[in-house]
Amino acid sequence: MARPRSPNFDATREQILQHAARLFATRGFAGTSMNEVAEACAVTKPTLYHYFLDKNELALQICEGHVRKLADLVSEVQAQGLAPKPHLRALIQRFVREYGQAQHEHRVLTEDVKFLADADRERVLAVQRQVVVGFADAVAAVRPELREHQLDKPLTMLLFGMINWTFTWLRPDGELSYEAIAPMVADLFFGGLPAVKA
Repeated sequence: MARPRSPNFDATREQILQHAARLFATRGFAGTSMNEVAEACAVTKPTLYHYFLDKNELALQICEGHVRKLADLVSEVQAQGLAPKPHLRALIQRFVREYGQAQHEHRVLTEDVKFLADADRERVLAVQRQVVVGFADAVAAVRPELREHQLDKPLTMLLFGMINWTFTWLRPDGELSYEAIAPMVADLFFGGLPAVKA
C-alpha cells in the first residue's frame, strides 16, 4: 500500500524547488550536490529523495515549471482580447516582471537545460517554442508585413535578447527594479531610443 501524502506535501515540494533553483543559479547545476540542497531546505537527504528522484529531476521540474508559467502568461494576455499594440506591450511587461520574480528559475532554464535527458530537454524546449510563437504572432499582428518577409521570429528573438539576460546585470539592490525596467523595454522595442522615458 502506497504511503499517503502529507497535507503539506505540495508546499514542501515547492520550497525544495525554490531552494534548489537558488543553489543551481548561484553555484551551478554541476557544482551543487543533493546534500547541499537538503541542507538548504533543512530536511534530511532521505526526505529530499522522498520528493525528488535525483538532482536531474529537480532541474527538470524547475525548468519545466518556469517555462510553463511563461506559456500560461502568453495565454492569459491572449485571453484579454487586447488590440495588437497593447497586447504586445502587455506581453513584454508581464514577462519582464515575471523574470524579476523568478530570476533563479530563469537562470536554471537558460543555463542548465543542457543537463537534462534528451526527451526531457525536448519537452521543455517544445513549450519554450510555443512561447516564442505567441510573441511572434503578437509582433506580426502589429506589423503584418513582417511575417511576409519572415522577420516576425527574428524580431521576437531580438526582443527576447533584451529581456532574457536582464538577470545578468540588473541587481536586486540596484537603483532600477524589474517593475521600472518593464515599460522601458516595451518603449525601446516599439519606438527605439527616443521613445524611452526617464
